[in-house]
Amino acid sequence: MSKNVLVISTSIRPNSNSEMLANAFADGARTSGNDVEVVSLKDKTIGFCKGCLACQKLGHCVIKDDANEITEKMLGAEVIVWATPIYYYEISGQMKTMIDRANSLYPRDYQFREIYLLTTAAEDEDYVDEGAVKGLQGWIDCYEQASFAGKLFAGGCSAPKDIEGSEKLKEAFEMGKSIR
Repeated sequence: MSKNVLVISTSIRPNSNSEMLANAFADGARTSGNDVEVVSLKDKTIGFCKGCLACQKLGHCVIKDDANEITEKMLGAEVIVWATPIYYYEISGQMKTMIDRANSLYPRDYQFREIYLLTTAAEDEDYVDEGAVKGLQGWIDCYEQASFAGKLFAGGCSAPKDIEGSEKLKEAFEMGKSIR
């Protein structure tokens, strides 16, 4: 049985390494027969959360921008995959902003159960992604039916396309392929 998989690529840089990981994961998930959509935050307008909590009553954010459409896609996805570059040992600002803006999901009948994280960074030590994992785990912890399903970190990626030819792209493909 196929799953509805939403891959959210949060890098706004053209030819980014994290987007290449996202696409490899998506290709693997499609290979297993899943319904996969990749959404890039590149060229999207997503404002900061105002903290008004109106979304909790309305079921959507009062700010009229691209975040509401992405949040609706998140609502119906069974699997959500976040792909982000790591900046200062944490998720990108645009990823954090999108997470904050998806606050309307909290009281709703969300379908996502599995959450994955794909990260890239210039640094390549094993601990580089720990802050990003912790940041995403904080969001996941707010959704009782959801769980952290896996992560993949690719270090040593400074310039666009540095990840080309890397084993990490194959690992992302296989991780996506394992979704059933």
